[in-house]
Amino acid sequence: MTSFVAKIRRGNKTYYKNKSKKLLFGTHGSDGLMMKFIVYALLIGIGFVYLYPLIYMGSYSLKSLDDILNPLVNWIPSTLYLDNYQQALSVLNFLPTFGQTLYVTALPALIQTVVAAVVGYGFARFDFPIKRILFGLVLATFIIPPQVTMIPQYVFFNEIGILGSVMSFILPALFGQGINSAIFILIFYQFFKMLPQSLEEAAQLDGAGQARIFLTIAIPMAGPAIIISFLFSFVWYWNETYLASIYFGNAMTTLPLELQRFVATFEQMNQGGGEGGGSSINEGIKMAGTMLTILPLLIIYLITQKWFVEGVDRSGIAGE
Repeated sequence: MTSFVAKIRRGNKTYYKNKSKKLLFGTHGSDGLMMKFIVYALLIGIGFVYLYPLIYMGSYSLKSLDDILNPLVNWIPSTLYLDNYQQALSVLNFLPTFGQTLYVTALPALIQTVVAAVVGYGFARFDFPIKRILFGLVLATFIIPPQVTMIPQYVFFNEIGILGSVMSFILPALFGQGINSAIFILIFYQFFKMLPQSLEEAAQLDGAGQARIFLTIAIPMAGPAIIISFLFSFVWYWNETYLASIYFGNAMTTLPLELQRFVATFEQMNQGGGEGGGSSINEGIKMAGTMLTILPLLIIYLITQKWFVEGVDRSGIAGE
């Protein structure tokens, strides 16, 4: 009887031990509480690193000068102070500048995406004698620093008279030499390589030409690659200040360019009792200007995040 009770106790102990082990570590080591805790802790930590600057900017942009100087006010402002945004809108000349920024960003990004799709499809589907050499040259354009080719490009653009206009961004995009065009060509090349050729062969048997196959079969199936290429291109053109300041000069401007000279513009506007009554700039006004500059990108991402994540997942941009 004692031996039987001991066996039952050992069996119960083993059962609860296995159940506890399964609960903590799961059946395959990936679905237990311990693994979930580690994964969520990493995600929260990484997310905080990325979100901290946005939280900091959002908090300070809504603080009055008294809140900024008060050490007891840390993250939550005592009052919702919107005057910082009113002054930042005035300094940035927001609506006209936003229109120019959208113009010099969306148009080159769209053209670059179309050209990258055509070039990527050509490399993926056609064989010609110097294909490998040309493909290597395309990749070399990404490896070579843009500072190396900046002066020759500036001289060339000056000779053909396109400095100070959006054509200084559009012309390189038309020839597959836009900002990081090589990456987008490689994305489309990889994507079109994964598409089954049987679909195109069936279309050829029905009498479809290469142009029709590209427009009616390849492009509709390349939706994820198109989305990821356009969004990345849009963001890179939006944030480009180095080339924009050189090529546009004083003829055109963008929100990031205006943000660079935000302090100087604010001081110039408030000299001698001008708008703002000669007030001095503070951290809250600077953060409001920064938030207004990145706000359009945040809105675009929030609207397109579903397609953006799907595009990254299907195009293989993170893993190839």
